[in-house]
Amino acid sequence: MVTVIVGSKTSGQKCCVVTQTEAADEPRVVHFDLPNELAPLLRGQPNWANYEKGSCTALQIAVIASSVPLGGGLSSSASLEVAVYTFLQQLCPGRMINDNFHFGVEYPFNKIKCNLSRSLEATAVPLADPGLVILITNSNVRHSLTGSEYPTRRKQCEEAAAILGKKSLREATLQDLEAAKDRLDGVTYHRARHVIEKNERTAQAAEALKRGDYKEFGRLMVESHNSLRDNYEVSCPELDELVAAALEVDGVFGSRMTGGGFGGCTVTLLQAHATERAVKHIQKKYHGSPTTPSEGAHALSL
Repeated sequence: MVTVIVGSKTSGQKCCVVTQTEAADEPRVVHFDLPNELAPLLRGQPNWANYEKGSCTALQIAVIASSVPLGGGLSSSASLEVAVYTFLQQLCPGRMINDNFHFGVEYPFNKIKCNLSRSLEATAVPLADPGLVILITNSNVRHSLTGSEYPTRRKQCEEAAAILGKKSLREATLQDLEAAKDRLDGVTYHRARHVIEKNERTAQAAEALKRGDYKEFGRLMVESHNSLRDNYEVSCPELDELVAAALEVDGVFGSRMTGGGFGGCTVTLLQAHATERAVKHIQKKYHGSPTTPSEGAHALSL
């Protein structure tokens, strides 16, 4: 799955962006002027074009083609952002895109209150090399996307941190949480427990990979999924079914949902020789939704 952008510089103030993605909202051809002090660039409709506007691209025309499914839990927006700033670096080879690029696109033009965890994909993809695993340690749980459920979880986590006397749940321990349990309602307690344990699991998973202990890493993946399902409540029956089916296959170390939740995809860690067997088993067992298993489950093989 890829996102490709082709285009050229403009010598004037007129820009045009075109998408060939059929699932994108209309119109699929958007014209706008470059911003200046008197006329700043404003977000608008269609939503997909705001990612290009947010980058303030000096384009005469850019055409976008992507095979990453929109809303499928595979971060199609991150794919678009990475493609945009890779494209910009090709237009301006000596000019580096700064670290705030993602945040400048996400919040002002797409109204997504994101922290680093929202941009994990956009951070990891440009740095990815074969055999490289990137550990990002200064992020909280993904809880800031648009939609009614995400702001609720953000608020619950912020309330829990305040009750614990912490700037964020990143600073909290399970001992802190248990000591304050009587001051938290049940839902807020479980939200906070997920975040705190998630941070601990991430560190444990990094150590497991250093040791080559894939069974332990897989166990932590399953724990993560169970917590996303039970404590953070962002899974759904379809994702749970995909995970359960994958874990029935010999050679599978672990499986969990990925993405923002309430639908999307799962990622499975398994031995390379078990890949085909796992795919066939999931196709046989999965009855959750019209989405085909090949779109809903992705394997990372060894």
